[in-house]
Order: sequence, then structure tokens, then C-alpha cells
Amino acid sequence: MLNGIILAFASYAAFAFSDACVKFLGGSLSPYEIAFFGALFGLTALPFMKRQDERWRDIFITRNKPMWLLRTIMATSGVIGSVVAFTHLSMAEAFALIFLLPAFVTILSVIFLKEQVGWKRWSAVLIGFTGVLIVLRPGFRELSLGHLGALFAGFSGAVGIVIFRVMGNHEKRITLYASGLFGPIIICGLLTAATDYASPTAEQWLYLAGYGLLAALANILLMTAAQRAPASAIASPQYSQMIWAILFGYFVFNDTIDLPMLTGIILIIISGFFTFIREEKRGVTKPLSVATSEPSPVLVPEETQAASLDKSSREST
Repeated sequence: MLNGIILAFASYAAFAFSDACVKFLGGSLSPYEIAFFGALFGLTALPFMKRQDERWRDIFITRNKPMWLLRTIMATSGVIGSVVAFTHLSMAEAFALIFLLPAFVTILSVIFLKEQVGWKRWSAVLIGFTGVLIVLRPGFRELSLGHLGALFAGFSGAVGIVIFRVMGNHEKRITLYASGLFGPIIICGLLTAATDYASPTAEQWLYLAGYGLLAALANILLMTAAQRAPASAIASPQYSQMIWAILFGYFVFNDTIDLPMLTGIILIIISGFFTFIREEKRGVTKPLSVATSEPSPVLVPEETQAASLDKSSREST
């Protein structure tokens, strides 16, 4: 189990370094181009995601085409949103807003999965949104496109998780992983071709490769961690990304975090932790991590794939 937890921390560190590569690009390339090449490099993880009983053509075979297509579209919008967020915001602020994802999942689960949510989980949602308001401070500071991108990335990731809960037990792992890559490759590829394509420099290629390859490595590490430790043990370490974000911001990007922002970040993290704990107690099937800027979907550990959605929808917290 300890090895699984260590691998989980290593995975989330790789995700954070992947996001830092987007920050290093500094908006020198369009978000479509960054997302396109990131997903292209992310294909390197496919051989490691493929089980022995899966075939390569399973990448394109799904039992629920509408949900697969919607998941692909939301993965694309989420990646674009996160790229915009990390381009315009400090890493800590971008992560703080994207980490609102668990609150979005709770709301969407009530609406579309008819889950019964009690006052404790609604309290977590309220705490999360309070933290966001403290971070954003509308009316007291200028809001940018990056804030909208971060919120949209969190919302898109939440929609992807709800879709996963609908189709995850009936789809092969390689099918689900590929669904998060083809959208950015096809849609962002077309958008890149339709806009002003800029040929990357050698330095930009280095960051693009780091963005995609580190995210691919992170997914592989997370998958391996899921085989060695229970979901609850490897879900919580995802918030270590915030530590990496603060370190990158302070030592590399010269970012500052004032007291209100730090307060909001803490509230959002508390909200996410509480939501994960409640869902773990209720046996709700869930992915391991929130979606950041990785060009791939989050994965579900073997232990949680058999969890009953009917049971979780009938119980109240």
C-alpha cells in the first residue's frame, strides 16, 4: 500500500510539472496548438494503458456513442480551459479554481444521476464556492479570461466524471483513455489549422513535449498506484499539486499569494477533501484525480469499478 501512495504522489508531481510546462510557454502559442500537441504526445501512454485482453481497435469501439462523444468534447473543452488558466493565472490560483471540481460533481450527480445528497455534502459545496468567491473577490479585483478558463476546466472535468459513472463499468480502459485524447487531437488540430499556426521553436517543442509526456507518465503512475493501494489512499494526495504550484510560483514564476487568496485556497481544499471522504464512505464510483491540464481522462481503480450506483443514489449522507 505504501508503494501505491508513493506512486500517487509521484503521479501528481508529474501532473504539476506538466502544467508548469504550459506556464513556461507563457501564451506564446495558441491554447488550441498547445492542447493539440499535448494530446499528441499523450498517445505515448496508450501501450501502457492497454490490457492484455484488449485490442487496439477497442480504442474506437464504445457501447455508448453519445456519452463517448460528449466525454470527448468535454475533455477537449477542459484541456483548453486549463491551458488558458495556467497561461493567465498563477499556478496556485488556477489549481484552486479547478479544484472546485468535486463541488460541481456533487451538483451534477444530483441533477443527472438522481443521487440523494445530505446536508454534509451540500455544506462542502457551499464551503467550496465560498472559497472561490474569496479567491476571485469580484468587484475588488480584475477578473481575466484565465479565471473563466479555470472554472470551465473544473466544470468540464466534473461532467467527464459524471459521464464516467454512467459508462465506466461498461467500457474498456483503453477506450476511456483514448476518448480524452482524440478530442484535443481532432478538434484542436482543426482549430489550429484554421487559425494562425505558429511553428514552435526548439524551446517551445521542449515545453510541448514536457506537457504531453509528463501527463502521460502521470497517468501511467496513477494506474500503477491504483493496483497497489485503495482509492481513498491515492485520491487525497492529489492536493499535493497545490504545494508544487506554490513552490513553482514562488521560486520560478515570481507569483505571490495574499492572505485572502490563501484563505480561499484552504476552503476549496477542505471542501474537496470532505467530498472525497463522504463519497468513499458511501461507496460512490469515482476517478482518482481532478482534471487539470493533462490531455487525458482520469482513471478509476479496479477496487471502485464494481461499486453500485444504485446503492449510492438511494443512500443519503
